Amino acid sequence: MALETNRDLPSLGPGATANVDFTVNGAQAGALRQASLVSSTRFIELDAAVWSTNTVRVMARNISAATFDLATATLSVEVVKRRVP
Repeated sequence: MALETNRDLPSLGPGATANVDFTVNGAQAGALRQASLVSSTRFIELDAAVWSTNTVRVMARNISAATFDLATATLSVEVVKRRVP
């Protein structure tokens, strides 16, 4: 399950975070998930969590000492159902 969308994240000061929720049909608790942003900075760290059934929350965190106000960029979210052998 995947989602790709253009998103303009808010300006993030040093250490600041921003949360964005996305609907990803089929997402369930315990699924493996990842998020990526097409951006020229390496100082924005992304984390993704299945927040509730069909909802993934992506958290962007500024890990630098500078403020970043990124332009609109492509944000990708992928969720993979856990498979236990």
